[in-house]
Amino acid sequence: MSKVVSAAQAASLIKDGMVVSVSSSSGLGCPDAVLAAIGERFETEGHPQNITTLHPIAAGDMYGIKGIDHLAKPGLLKRTLCGSYPSGPSSSEPPQIWKMIGDNSVAAYNVPSGILFDMHREAAAKRPGVLTKVGLDTFTDPRHQGCAMNAAASEPIVSVEQFDGEEWLYFRAIVPHVSIIRATTADERGNLTYEHEGAYLGGLEQALAARNNGGIVIAQVKRVVENGTLKPHDVRVPGVLVDHIVVAPDQLQTTLTPYDPAISGEIFRPLSTFRNAEMNVQKVIARRVAMELRDGMAVNIGFGISANVPRILLEEGQHGKVTWVIEQGAVGGVPLLDFKFGCASNAEAIMPSPHQFIYFQAGGFDASLLSFLQIDRHGSVNVSKLSARPHVTAGAGGFVDITARAKKIVFSGFFNAGAKLSLADGGIRIDQEGKVKKVVDEVEHISFSGKRAVAQGQDITYVTERCVMKLTPDGLMVTELAPGIDLERDVLAQAEIPLGIANDLKVIPSALYQDRPIGLSLNGGASLGGTHG
Repeated sequence: MSKVVSAAQAASLIKDGMVVSVSSSSGLGCPDAVLAAIGERFETEGHPQNITTLHPIAAGDMYGIKGIDHLAKPGLLKRTLCGSYPSGPSSSEPPQIWKMIGDNSVAAYNVPSGILFDMHREAAAKRPGVLTKVGLDTFTDPRHQGCAMNAAASEPIVSVEQFDGEEWLYFRAIVPHVSIIRATTADERGNLTYEHEGAYLGGLEQALAARNNGGIVIAQVKRVVENGTLKPHDVRVPGVLVDHIVVAPDQLQTTLTPYDPAISGEIFRPLSTFRNAEMNVQKVIARRVAMELRDGMAVNIGFGISANVPRILLEEGQHGKVTWVIEQGAVGGVPLLDFKFGCASNAEAIMPSPHQFIYFQAGGFDASLLSFLQIDRHGSVNVSKLSARPHVTAGAGGFVDITARAKKIVFSGFFNAGAKLSLADGGIRIDQEGKVKKVVDEVEHISFSGKRAVAQGQDITYVTERCVMKLTPDGLMVTELAPGIDLERDVLAQAEIPLGIANDLKVIPSALYQDRPIGLSLNGGASLGGTHG
């Protein structure tokens, strides 16, 4: 009996009140045709009603792959637990899911991506839930928001428990009735291969969670082939776990990308084809971040300014000295930018995302390069909530998992929001000061806990266009100042809190502010030819 069904037939399998797990990372791996069919069925039949959805990373984007927005209809979607949500510029119309969150017509939770994958694994093994220290003293902690994004999210999903003399967060496993995953190819038995995908994500864990609990698994693919034609080592999800196959030959590989064989590791691009970062203030910050790296490190990067650091290493002839590891699963190669973020070209390996998160949660890697929206007096960072423009941030994604035990973290961003800046005379000039301070007394949302970082002895650096700061047991300390910046006027007076000043306050090398290679070296303690370390 054929497992191939239409998208509409697959949508008819979703019953009122079901829990539905969806594998996706924004546009990457999104089973959009199946999600669209569920939304269309609701419009015509009024069913399914009151479903709960689980999205370990994010489903869809704001640029053509609607994802969760197909389901963002009052009456259809009752509750959603997401690692992140579709995000985009403030000038764009907010996605429907954000409108529902804002008017409390859906109970919305932002759960760290790694923990959501862990919840699936525990559900698959019929264990009660996840006991973890990831998220303590962040918005994940029930003593803060407990992952709740709005008043409608009133049902607790996490508690604080004492176990073996220590404090832990406990997330009860949630069993999906249906898991919707995506691959490139299925054979007639439902074996799935991912040869055109940029990542495996968590399709196997999500399939196991549904199938082991009597649920069903729907796989969206580009094509179906004859039994026996797929190599067993290439099969990532075996057919015994797959109930139904939906063929969507035009599925996009990722956001605004029909298909790029370099993303899926089928070809390797010449390094000369990767563009250098444009010379601007963001590049200056990325250059200073790059100075924190050393030969042989395994380094995670996040979205924002830090995503440009691999291009700095390319430009400086240092590519290959650092191995990049990203939450979607790529190891090595060159992480991509903009709409292809989450993918890498020329990767050495692609791990399943849940396994990558195990690596991150335990701090097995050497450093993480991430962004910030706000920093407070404790050194805590907010990246996950901006009340004035909620859809500008996607939420936390894997940020909480990555930072929980990371040995070294370098946060990067602008010191103030809205400042008009220019590069001049080997330094920086503030043409007009920003109106929104980002170094604040208390962050709006604790995505990263400075208190726990100090207690755990983590090495925390904050790089901005006008200064570098370090987290100390006494708070934030300015350790470096940019050329052209006045310490009192441009830094201390622009923070809402007192900042410490290092006794050996250094000047950031002026070479960073000039449009030519800086002579970066990652070999040991010195950078820029030994002039600064």
